[in-house]
Amino acid sequence: MRLFSTPQLNPASETGWRRRWFDIIYRRDTRPSRNFDLLLVYAIVASVLVVMLDSVQHIHAAWASWFYVAEWGFTLLFSAEYALRLLVVRRPLRYALSIWGIIDLLAILPTYLSLLLPGAQTLLVVRALRILRVFRILKLTRYIEESGILMQALWRSRRKILLFLSLVITIAIVAGSLMYVIEGPSHGFSNIPASMYWAVVTMATVGFGDIVPQTTLGRFVTSALILIGYSIIAVPTGIYTAELANGMRQAEAAAGRRRRDDRGCVVCGYEGHEPAARYCNRCGHELPEPLEP
Repeated sequence: MRLFSTPQLNPASETGWRRRWFDIIYRRDTRPSRNFDLLLVYAIVASVLVVMLDSVQHIHAAWASWFYVAEWGFTLLFSAEYALRLLVVRRPLRYALSIWGIIDLLAILPTYLSLLLPGAQTLLVVRALRILRVFRILKLTRYIEESGILMQALWRSRRKILLFLSLVITIAIVAGSLMYVIEGPSHGFSNIPASMYWAVVTMATVGFGDIVPQTTLGRFVTSALILIGYSIIAVPTGIYTAELANGMRQAEAAAGRRRRDDRGCVVCGYEGHEPAARYCNRCGHELPEPLEP
């Protein structure tokens, strides 16, 4: 799956500083790479806390200058990370257009754009850009190993979920059109889009109560729609859970294969034995001693 796959190393940089930084940034099994990930996790959490605290008026008034310095420090750090990720991969454009590349860009773009939009007339735009920095929290999913399994399960189930959503939209259109005819503008169903909004709220069993049917036939349609909502609300959860269970089984199987060593039997050539195995699983011949790590 390309959206969540690990980028490949630049073939012209298999040695030297690019190779070292590729291992630090994209690997997870060495001390420098773990320290790099830990530093970024702390920076992401701290930057999001700065954005949240900066939105509180009395805290902003007391610490505005410190928040400004901290924000630019985080922005420069994430900018350097983004530039390094582009420099060490084989296809920078593919990475820039991937989901991780877009998230990395969202982490730094609002701060730079706010410099281009000064003045009171754009205060609302600047405020929105400042709040967009909270999307840095999405970068945390890169450093949670299990998030890859979750995203892959979501990606594999995308067609089934899209089919389910198309069914829900069809039901909302039909139910909204019916209620527009049955209830009419006098009871709050002023148009078909507003009636579709009511249908979605009803199927989701939220029941805001801002639009309420008044006629007997309208209440009958509402009751049927509520029952339909209860019957279909668990469908996407079941689809996603099935794909997630399948992905977890595959991950466990892959981990089991990685735990096996590559000693081959000198008689039958069979490979894939357990690390502690002394005899071949196929022919029973004694295996060679494992190499010292």
